[in-house]
Amino acid sequence: MNRERVILHSDGNCFYANCEMRLNSKLRNVPLVVGGDAEARRGIVLAKNDIAKKYKIVTAETIGSAKRKCPGLVVIPANYELYTKYSNLLRELYLEYTDQVEPFGLDESWMDVTHSAHLFGTGPEIADTIRERVKRELGITVSIGVSYNKIFAKLGSDMKKPDATTVITSKDYKQKVWPLPAGDLIYVGGATQRSLKRVGIETIGQIAKADPKVLNGLLGKWGAMLWMFANGEDKNTVKTKHEHGAIKSIGNSTTTPRDLISEDDVKIMLYLMAESVASRLRESGLLCRTVQIGVRGNDFSYYQLQGTLPFPCQDSNMIFELAYRLFYKKKARPPVRCLGVRASNLLEDCVTQLSLFDDITKTYKHEAAERAVDSIRRRFGFYSVRRGIMHTDTLLSGINPKDEHNIYPVAYM
Repeated sequence: MNRERVILHSDGNCFYANCEMRLNSKLRNVPLVVGGDAEARRGIVLAKNDIAKKYKIVTAETIGSAKRKCPGLVVIPANYELYTKYSNLLRELYLEYTDQVEPFGLDESWMDVTHSAHLFGTGPEIADTIRERVKRELGITVSIGVSYNKIFAKLGSDMKKPDATTVITSKDYKQKVWPLPAGDLIYVGGATQRSLKRVGIETIGQIAKADPKVLNGLLGKWGAMLWMFANGEDKNTVKTKHEHGAIKSIGNSTTTPRDLISEDDVKIMLYLMAESVASRLRESGLLCRTVQIGVRGNDFSYYQLQGTLPFPCQDSNMIFELAYRLFYKKKARPPVRCLGVRASNLLEDCVTQLSLFDDITKTYKHEAAERAVDSIRRRFGFYSVRRGIMHTDTLLSGINPKDEHNIYPVAYM
């Protein structure tokens, strides 16, 4: 007889905001949001504290909208170095209870404590112990879901906040989970919700009771997966700290401080994005074969284009040149307000082959030079080494795409 698993999912409460309040006690009693730079047109709410929530401020709304709801709102810029520090401290604490700790973004982690019960108690007891330790030792709070699979554990961590433990068992999940809105289930985003609603499906229970063939016809392969999730049949394991899912792509994008209207404007932003992507490829020991760009106009139209490099590389010049050619494939476009570059079709940089071809040899030499630039920037800051074109427009080139970026959860599947 197989032993039923005990899975925890821990979710930091107002994580960015709580980290900031832990650092500065003066922020604890004011309505606070962590947000982008409104003047640079990246002004959206990334996180808010409980006081700001009372004004119905929501994540991803504009800073301007949030201030209209709460004129006394305090807005501070994101400090990802601080959040990463607390994220690492959380995981160190979790690892005291199990080696099966799988991060899901900065502030969320799954833990499989099935084999820890004889040491630390039941799943709910371990969850309560962890919550109290986080509060006492780190000065922030987490909510934890306890269940027999990862999907329901994550649902549980969302059901009661802040600082709560919620248990969903194989015996009571129909009563606790099925009445919830379909959008509470992982991978049911806005578009999927609308598709489901068109056929009368609005709750998780209705997904569970639907014909899988109907869901497949409606949503493709995701239909069967959501049906399994809703029926508690998620068998995905919690990875250990030594396991890492394969990186499928590395990219960066930004909303520009002003519209891009000239060729030099585009070059500056594409160089910034290409340098950021190439640097991350080198950090990860990867080469890319495909480059993709994403472009949003000031009329909020959006398109993507991709192309293949002549050979795998981690060279910002080659990434830039292909991205630049892709950008100008589209002849007519409005001024650009958001631009992104992504490297995909990745492979490990494990062997450097000698080549008879000048272009490959030149690229290898340039990559070696860029690694030297990486080292200088780590010591003296991102702006210590810059291309000459960056000095032609300090507003556009004043973005540090390597360090100033949103950190998104990894994909579940």
